[in-house]
Parts: sequence; structure tokens; C-alpha cells
Amino acid sequence: VILKWMVNDNASDSYMYRIQFVNDTTVSLLTFNDTKAEITELIPGTMYNFTVFAVAADDKTEGEGVSIDLYTSKSQFLASLFLVVCALLCSTRLCPPFLTFCCTQIDRHVLFPVPLQPFISPNHTSEFPIVALPFTEPSSVVDLEAEYVGVTSVILKWMMNDNASDSYTYRIEVVNDTKRNLTFNDTKAEITKLIPGTMYNFTVFAVAADNATEGEGSSIDLYTSKSHISDKNLQIRNSPGKVIPPILVLSKFSPLRMSSRLCLQKYILEITVSVNSFLCEPVAKQPFLMLKWKCPFGNNSGFKIKISNTHTSREELAPPCTVEGFEQTFQTASLNFFSTYNVSIITLSNGSESSPVDKLCHTSISDPPPPSEVPSVKAVSHSSLSVEFSDFDSRNGPLEAYAVMITTEDQGPDSLKSKLNNTYRDFKKKKTTAYVTYVIKTEQAESSSSHSQNGKNIINVGKGNTMYGYENGPLIPLRSYRACVAGFTNITFMANMIEGEDSYVSFSPCSEPVLLPQDPGVIAGVVIGCLLAIFAVVAVGGFIFWRRRRSKMIKVENFESYFKKQQADSNCGFAEEYEELKSAGVHQPKFAAELPENRGKNRYNNVLPYDISRVKLSNQSSGTGDYINANYMPGYNSKKAFIAAQGPLPNTIDDFWRMIWEKSIYSIVMLTKCMEQARTKCEQYWPDKQPKSYGDIIVTMISEVVLPEWTIRDFTVEKSNTPESHMVRQFHFTSWPDHGVPETTDLLINFRHLVHEYNSQNPMDSPTLVHCSAGVGRTGTFIAIDRLIQQMEMESTVDVYGVVYDLRMHRPLMVQTEDQYIFLNQCVMDIIRSQRERKTDLIYQNVTAMAIYENFAPGPAFGKANGYHT
Repeated sequence: VILKWMVNDNASDSYMYRIQFVNDTTVSLLTFNDTKAEITELIPGTMYNFTVFAVAADDKTEGEGVSIDLYTSKSQFLASLFLVVCALLCSTRLCPPFLTFCCTQIDRHVLFPVPLQPFISPNHTSEFPIVALPFTEPSSVVDLEAEYVGVTSVILKWMMNDNASDSYTYRIEVVNDTKRNLTFNDTKAEITKLIPGTMYNFTVFAVAADNATEGEGSSIDLYTSKSHISDKNLQIRNSPGKVIPPILVLSKFSPLRMSSRLCLQKYILEITVSVNSFLCEPVAKQPFLMLKWKCPFGNNSGFKIKISNTHTSREELAPPCTVEGFEQTFQTASLNFFSTYNVSIITLSNGSESSPVDKLCHTSISDPPPPSEVPSVKAVSHSSLSVEFSDFDSRNGPLEAYAVMITTEDQGPDSLKSKLNNTYRDFKKKKTTAYVTYVIKTEQAESSSSHSQNGKNIINVGKGNTMYGYENGPLIPLRSYRACVAGFTNITFMANMIEGEDSYVSFSPCSEPVLLPQDPGVIAGVVIGCLLAIFAVVAVGGFIFWRRRRSKMIKVENFESYFKKQQADSNCGFAEEYEELKSAGVHQPKFAAELPENRGKNRYNNVLPYDISRVKLSNQSSGTGDYINANYMPGYNSKKAFIAAQGPLPNTIDDFWRMIWEKSIYSIVMLTKCMEQARTKCEQYWPDKQPKSYGDIIVTMISEVVLPEWTIRDFTVEKSNTPESHMVRQFHFTSWPDHGVPETTDLLINFRHLVHEYNSQNPMDSPTLVHCSAGVGRTGTFIAIDRLIQQMEMESTVDVYGVVYDLRMHRPLMVQTEDQYIFLNQCVMDIIRSQRERKTDLIYQNVTAMAIYENFAPGPAFGKANGYHT
């Protein structure tokens, strides 16, 4: 080897250089005067470590050494030929005595190059190609035994003594009636998905690092354990296969007793196991059932499914299953909609049957069959019609409602379905040729516009009344109109408009056109004109009255005098206003909340969400449905700025987190403690230190900041089996008494500012979830404060009455007590006074959001001097 190096010292001309070179057996030293040296008499094909030391002129002082590792080249043809011959002899296990060392190396699975060549270091190239010889076979594994034998699994372990065993993998061949191969990296393996009480042969092969060369296999035969039996169907037959009449009883509570005539013969006892966890689920708008069960223990040849009711009976066969405990699913053949069936499932095995497992199952409802009968339409006056139609066929489900549609041209079902949210106003503005004029629920009492008798329904069109969000407005004289009827087995509203895609609906054919007559003569026209003028005046007056009833807008500069007037005589004025609010929204339907399957999801029987604004979850196969006790609530800038919800119950926590995920909620405002006055107000629905799953939603708390008046928690929320996740922050206000109000107004206003500051960073369409216990009192007060603050900032007006009225039109009892209503007015008054004193907006003082996080005391102009004390 020739080495060279460089030295940059000024005195390097006087240096000598000592080179130490080391291989596996020897250490040698040589001294040189130059920065280049040739080391000779080295062993071919050997790794050496060379270390060079600079030595000062005193021949004693040495610098630090610098090292390099190098292989010497191998000797030429004969040495390589020797190794190849050695490898070939050893691969045949015929190693002669003089090649003992060679064969020892071969047993260690050394590779040799062919054609012959010396070893080339990584930094050099060779003119010869390299071809690797095969690996030698590994030895057989030893001491193969079962560490554990279970019902459906076995754990095997073994030993391997080869020097190269660290690079081995192990192939296990599993054989009963079928064969499968499994690969493991360790000398211990668990084999699963076995059949209970069955003989298996397990053969273990060691596989060399090339994943191709295998040693001889070692085998072991094992029976898996038998599964447990409880009260099961028992059949006895003797060896030729003749079935013996049932002459014994098997029970888990008593010993086995057999008739004496069974003695001294060979018999086989066969037990067929019934299924467990049997469920049946309807499929939306489909005439069949989805059955689910857990695969039972032991072998089976399939399942017999009996489906029957008073009108029909049928049998179906489901395929067998092999993996014990694995969920099986089966879709039945077509059945009748809206029908109840008794479904039995029986396990089949070797010609015998298990005891049946029974379930009472209900098929789904669907769109009603479209009628062929055309509605009968008659002109009643120059501006009204009467529409008569028969009840729709209820075989696909009971009819929930009918909607009468008016059109000026013939329309098909698809066209009519797309126009279910069109109104009389749209028709008047010529935005549509068809609209819904009247909606009637089947259980609804008769009115001046509708009545039903003996399966016939008569609707008077053009009466001017309103049902839900649809105006039954007067028709135009000398125009031709047709009438169509929509029948619903399920009707869904959103903002008082029918949601056609979510409803189950079909349509009658449209009637023949009917021409309305002209108005009476001139005198009658004048009379009618006067009447219309009067009607207009009344309508305008009514509208003004209605507006005043819904709203009491006050300019900011006039609010203090209004406040003092209402506050007089022990808040008498506020009490009268609050009394007027009690009837707001109370007549709106709450059908979903009143369904039997949803009653257990409501914390309080008197706080049920209106159908018009309720939050709907996605329907899931789990059967939890779309219902949750929560409503969308309008904010200042959006109709769905908030979701007001009750505090979760133990059985609704999964639905609560499902709503947070599905509605993309980033912030939660909690305004109650979990326990108040020794009563549970809200379940703790969040995890503490460890992640927790709520259905298929996984929640992890990543931080918690506890302050005297509130606590802030951050969570990551993700859905299992998806890469998506997002962060949710919970603002937990802990200083608000049940049915009362906070001690001062500034505390809640500061808290609102903290929440508003965080929400401004979130997507615009992400609603803020607000809840207390019932989700109406404290929840309504918080949402109202947020709206009132923005109203004052943007309009310089304030309408406490109107805001609360609007909230109550979306969820009952919002701002639940008179004290809370007075507290809202006091908040507004304190904000106005503070603005007047400081000439700036109180809410957006020049403090950072972090100051609020740390619960710093507010400035002197916004202290308890202006706060409202209870």
C-alpha cells in the first residue's frame, strides 16, 4: 500500500512520521521521513487499519494520529479457485479434512465470487463481473413446541443454533383440510383464525437471507381447544349415521343423563351453536332488511333465515362463516315497505339445526305510490279555487302530510319536486310557474281552508292564510290554473320550507286547467278596490304592529332614558316586555323531538328543538339517527352563526362529538358546571389525560388553562380511519349560577370578547357551539350579548327585545328568566356608559387577548363601579 498525506505546520520540515498498521493478528510500526510511504509485505485480501503520527525533532513528541482502513487486494487465480472448489465441496456436505477451515466458513454462509477475481475495495472498480453463489441451507429448527393452544389460535416457539440465524426468517405451513403459509421474523409465532376443536399440522422452515434457500422443516400436530357450550340443540347418532330419537336432556345446570339402551355402543354427539348479537336494521327507502350477527363457535354449513308475518312466510339461506366472532351481514330479498316481520336465524351444521334466534324487525318507509287519480278543481271565485283529492295509498308508510301545488302549465314529478320550496311570492315575481300554496298535516285539525272526510280532502286555494312558510295567496282573475298534490310519508322542513331531497314524496297528475272568472261590474270593482285599499291599510297597520311586536329598536343615545323608564317600579317595564316574549315561537312543530326513539335524548321534557331549525346529523347504520337536541341560532352576520345545545347526557355524548365533527365546529362555549347544587347539569364529555373514542371520533386534550372565572381547554379531534383532524377550543365559564346571572356585567362581557377574538380566526362558516344544561337560559343570554354588542358597533342602535324574540323563534325559552332579560339590558347600559366616559369602544380596549387569558383585571372605567350586581 502507498499512503500520502499533508502537514501544514511551519516546523514540518523537521518532522518524522510513524505509521502503525493493524490487522486481526498483528500490530506493526514503521518510521518515514517523507509525507509519502510504501508499506510492503502485507497479507493479500486482508483489512488493515493504518494510523499516521507526526513526530517532532526530539523523536518523542507525537501529534494525534489520523487513520484510514484499507483492504489489500486478493491474490490471483489459484486462491480464488481454491475458495470456489471449497464452496462447491461444502455445499454437497463432502468437505475433506484438509478443507475443514473452509467448510467452517461456508457454514457461516459466506458468499464467494464467480468468475474468479480478487476483492475490490468500494473506491475501486473491477474489470470482472461478480456473480453470487447460492446460500447454503439453514439447519432445521429444534425444540419446536406449543407455548399456548386456544380455541382459535396457537402460539409456537422453537430454537435455532446456526451462527447466521439472526438473518433468518421462518415460514410456517399450516395444514388441515386446506393449506396456508405464514412468515415470521422471530423464533416465536402466534397463528390465528383457526377452527375450534380441529387437528392442525404446523411445519416450520428456516429461510436464509436470500428469502429463497430453506432448511428442512420441523413439524408438530396440535388440536385447537373446543369452544364452550351452553344451552344448545343436541343430536345423537351412531356410527352408521342413524339419528336416535331425543332421549336425553343437556343443560348447563344439570349432569348428562342417558337412557340405558345407549350403552355399549359408539355414538357421536353433535352440537349446533346458535348465533349471538343478532341485529336487524331497515334500509332507508328500500324494501329489504339488513341482518347482522356474530359467527358462532365451531363449523357450520350456513344459516337458515325464516321471515314471516300474518300475510307471508318465507325462508332464505345465508352462506357459512369460518371466523368465530366475525360479524356477518345478509341482505334479505325484497319485502313490503312499512311492515313488521318476525325474523328467525338458525345455524346449520352436518344436517342438524340450532335453536332459532328471533327478532322483531321493521322495514323502512318510502315514497308513497303515486296516485293515478287527477285532483278535482273548481273555481270558487275570481281569485280562489277548491281542490279535492283522495288520500294517497299508505302501503309504503303512513301519510304524514300533503302539499297542494298550483301551476300554470302541466308539470312532471321531477319538475314538481324541484319546486317544493317555491312560494306564492316567487310566483308573483314570475320566478316560477309552480309553487306550494298550502301544507296540511294529516293529524291537523280542520280549518277554514281545509277539511277531510271519508278519505277525501278539500283545500280552498287563495284564502290568503299562511301555513308554515307558504302563503295561500289570492289568484289572478282570467288566468288558467292547474292543481297538483304532493303526498309525504316523511316531510322535512328547513327554515319553514320543504326540503324535497330529504323528504319522502310522490305527486298526483296535474289537473286540467281551470279558468278563473273576471271581477264583478264596475261598482263591484270599486267596492272591491275600496276593500282592497282598506285591506292594504289594515295589512300595513298589521305589519307595522307585527314589526313593533317583534322589535323595539332604540338609538344608543336614547337608551339610557328608555332604561330608566323600564327600570322604574322594580323593573316593571322589563317585566311587561318579558311577558310579551313568552308566546314567541311556541306553536312551531317539534315532531322529531317527540318521536318515541328520541325522547330519551332530551334532558328536559319542556326544552325540545323546533323542527324548523334543528341540527340534523348524518344518518348512520348504527341506528342513532339524525336527531340531537340542538338548534341553529342566528348571529349578527349569519343565520347559522351559533348552535345552541343542551348539555350532553351519557347516551348522547357520541352524538355531541359527531355534531362537532360533521358541522366543522372549532369553538365550544360551556356555561355550566357538570355538577351544581349536588345535581348533574351536564356530563363531562371530554377526556382528561388520555385520548378517548366517542363512536368513531377520537378526542385528545392537548392543553388546559384553569383561571378563577373560566377554564380554556384545547383538543384535537379526528375521525378513525381518516387522515383528517382539526383543533377545537372549549371556553368553560364557571362563574354563572343556575337560573341566575353573573355577579357583574363586566365578567361576562370580557368572556364574550375572549371568545369573539378566537372565533375571528376560524372559518366564517364554522358555527360556535354554545351550551349550558338545558341550552336555553345562559346559552340564550350569551348569544344575545354577542349580537347586541355587534349591533351597537355597526348600527348605533340596540334592540334587546327584538334579539330575544328572534332567538325564541329558533329555540324555545331562549333567555329563560326575567332576571336574565334584565341583565341583558344592564349589560347594554353599562357598555354605553363606559363608551361615553372613555370615548372609545369598551369591548375593544387596547389590551391583548393574552391579558384576558391571564385573567388580568380590566381598566378602572370598566370595573365593578359600573357592573350590574345581583
